Amino acid sequence: MKTLYICSMNKRDDSSLKVAEFLLQIKAIKLRPTDPFDWASGWKSPIYCDNRKTLSYPKIRTFIRQELVHKISEAYGKPDVIAGVATGGIAQGALVAQEMGLAFAYVRPATKHHGMQNQIEGVVEPGQSVVVIEDLVSTGKSSLNAVQALRDAGCEIKGMAAIFTYGFDISVNQFKAANCPLITLTDYNTLITQALESNYISVDDLESLRDWRQNPADWGQNEPAR
Repeated sequence: MKTLYICSMNKRDDSSLKVAEFLLQIKAIKLRPTDPFDWASGWKSPIYCDNRKTLSYPKIRTFIRQELVHKISEAYGKPDVIAGVATGGIAQGALVAQEMGLAFAYVRPATKHHGMQNQIEGVVEPGQSVVVIEDLVSTGKSSLNAVQALRDAGCEIKGMAAIFTYGFDISVNQFKAANCPLITLTDYNTLITQALESNYISVDDLESLRDWRQNPADWGQNEPAR
């Protein structure tokens, strides 16, 4: 199978634009280039993403589920298990697993400190093939932590599927280094295209938004305090 990395970054289609439109419509993604958000990492950002909001809208929830099922089937075939990354990927993964008639498990950021001390919740067996589900990929660190936990349990990772990615170079490189294919329903570049077409942002915002995408760690650091 040909390895895929961030495929939606290079192949923009109607469904990718539709997902971006939905995320903007319900404010799962907010764009504020002139009034940036502060991320926990310390970065200033013109974008904030909370894809858990999609679960509250049946039409959008169903569309995303079906798109994930379609893209997983097309890219990876039918795995033995769908695994969600806690917490954002749990509900999305369970919906996909139900639709595909597959077993479901989810992966915590770390092992519990009580009980069975599980990091993987649910049943996975050595040798089983797994597709991992995320709602959002930023640097890729937490996503690939889940992949490694499943590999340590003896699973074969077919790849990961996510709703959205920023497409940072660091995440692209980390997924390649981990030999983990990644497919996404939409991405930052598609989102900006859709936001402009729907007048959510203006042409004047584009340069700032593109600058952030290229250098998120330093973006906005020299702007005067508001």
